[in-house]
Amino acid sequence: MNPFELMKTMGSIQSQMKTIKEEIAKITATGSSGAGLVEATVNGEFAVQKITISDSAMAMNDKNTLEVLIASAVNDAVEKVKAETEAKSRDILQNIERK
Repeated sequence: MNPFELMKTMGSIQSQMKTIKEEIAKITATGSSGAGLVEATVNGEFAVQKITISDSAMAMNDKNTLEVLIASAVNDAVEKVKAETEAKSRDILQNIERK
């Protein structure tokens, strides 16, 4: 491959990566635990956006259980974001390959 073709290919790859990063940043997913007692929303950059704790969970007055429920809800949301990120990346790359 000559240097000019290599430069063109690198530019295309950089553009694809930028598109993927922009789309991933838009992703959000909500995970839950304890049959909905706790919910957590995480974005595509794996930052927790929101934690919702039901009145029922608060009424249990059990710190250890609540900590486990929060961790489980966050982990559920993270797994959903991972799956959606992989799917979105795959779709974008397939669309680019078709062009």
